[in-house]
Amino acid sequence: MDKEAIVELLEEKHQDLFKVLDSKNPEQWTSGPKGKWTTGQHALHLLQSIKPLNTALSMPKFLLKYKFGKANRPVRAYDAVVKRYQDRLIEAKGKTFKGSQNMKLPSFNDKSYILTRLQVEQKKLQVKTQRLKDKDLDHLILPHPLLGKMPVREIIMWTAYHVQHHTKTLMENYD
Repeated sequence: MDKEAIVELLEEKHQDLFKVLDSKNPEQWTSGPKGKWTTGQHALHLLQSIKPLNTALSMPKFLLKYKFGKANRPVRAYDAVVKRYQDRLIEAKGKTFKGSQNMKLPSFNDKSYILTRLQVEQKKLQVKTQRLKDKDLDHLILPHPLLGKMPVREIIMWTAYHVQHHTKTLMENYD
């Protein structure tokens, strides 16, 4: 998937998410199905997952190479990244990874802040994606808590799917 298609995908998936979040009434922000995250916690989780990616992409390339190495395989296609993630989710059996464990319940007062930050961070990711050279998207790698080290292009594609995954969950299970 080329850079422009990835940026369009990020925009589309985030806009779908924002429409769903906007359609929820205020009480839904702080409630959810029994034993599950609230709507606000889903939004917070997505913010918590995109911020470290933007931070990493702000670092000098040589530092990323030194810290994580370089890709030793071709980049997977979007569908293959999605399939691998879905398989790993099944294997994880609902385990929550560091950063999203014991999440503080966002209050309704946090909604505007979280949504604004999420919008800013997703726009930053789009700009960073556009600015990276194709060779850097394919050869620089970053760690993912569930999928392991993966090329930047893949982790950005995964980010789009991750937003879609949570949007679908919110649509299907949070009335």
